Amino acid sequence: MDFNFDEIINRKGTHAIKWNSGQDGVLPMWVADMDFRTAPVVIEALQKRLDHGIFGYTETPPEFYNAIANWWRRRHDFTLQTAWIVPTIGVLPSLSAAVRALTQAGEKVVVQPPVYNHFYHTIANCGRTLVENKLAYTDGRYQIDFDDLDQKTADPEVKLLIISNPHNPVGRVWSKSELQQIGDICIKNQVTLISDEIHSDLVYAGSRHFPFASLGEMYSKQSITLASPSKTFNLAGLQVGYLFTENAEFRNGIKKVLSSQEMELLSPFAIEALISAYHGGDIWLEALKSYLFANYLHLKTYLSEHLPAVKVAPLEATYLVWLDFSFLSKLALEISEALLEKHQLWVNPGDMYGEAGAGFIRFNIACPRALLDEGLQKIRAYIYQQTV
Repeated sequence: MDFNFDEIINRKGTHAIKWNSGQDGVLPMWVADMDFRTAPVVIEALQKRLDHGIFGYTETPPEFYNAIANWWRRRHDFTLQTAWIVPTIGVLPSLSAAVRALTQAGEKVVVQPPVYNHFYHTIANCGRTLVENKLAYTDGRYQIDFDDLDQKTADPEVKLLIISNPHNPVGRVWSKSELQQIGDICIKNQVTLISDEIHSDLVYAGSRHFPFASLGEMYSKQSITLASPSKTFNLAGLQVGYLFTENAEFRNGIKKVLSSQEMELLSPFAIEALISAYHGGDIWLEALKSYLFANYLHLKTYLSEHLPAVKVAPLEATYLVWLDFSFLSKLALEISEALLEKHQLWVNPGDMYGEAGAGFIRFNIACPRALLDEGLQKIRAYIYQQTV
């Protein structure tokens, strides 16, 4: 079956946050939102539900839980019990509920920058204390500083470690041995681990996603996994997600927080989208991954030929490319503001993911090839102005 990922779809006038810069002619390549229609099977399911015409309070049916369990077994070779699953309206509400349920005000939470910026916001909003275990950047590749992680988590005030698995924004897929080493440190130091696995389905050939909970019972009972079809199938606006954990105490505590915040019910469209995507979206997903990786290779070729000073972190997963602009000796925010104001290109400055992202730009390639080329040409024009 053919899917036309080259089609340019006008999203203006749809209240799309990605495209709502307030300036005419801006090309947005920032927020993790794809410019592709979702899988036809999802559209068909949503249309069928729409045709019913009644959208009252909706319970989450067994099919929802079964679809999730089947997906993780089929896609990641992981046997997930449906009783471990807690439906949520997204990964960020899941994260907030987990932090509130598992820690007290003022207690410490470790993150691994450069990392997803909302980890910082959630920790601050919950009144917890941030601790950084910075990733090591060596020869263009990111590694975990395990000695520093062990030292930081040995602090009795540290209660949680939040990891991005696969990692946003640097595109790393953590190996099984790396995850086990993280888990062993957490178990030794009595730290609970939260694994954000929202990008787990967008892993490319040569790499494999290992769910943290798949490492064994002692790891599974020490962790909570956050997930959603929103990145995989471009469904963020439907607000659908879930978490799972083998630890009943963790589950019950998180459910209590979600209940207190009146966040227990999903919309009927969220339910139908997840079920249909997880039941019938495999062929579309494989085509999408092929297109995205071809975009990545296209970007690498373009930069190699025209802008060799811009270094590209290896993309093992996600559609978010991590570009090293440090040769300019400029702040990432300065670079991103110049790209937006002078070249109408909207990207994410690397330092929004922590000081470890200084000098980097996050660049979203989940768009038709023609738009990718336009974005690359804008970067070329900016670099030319800086170096002449």
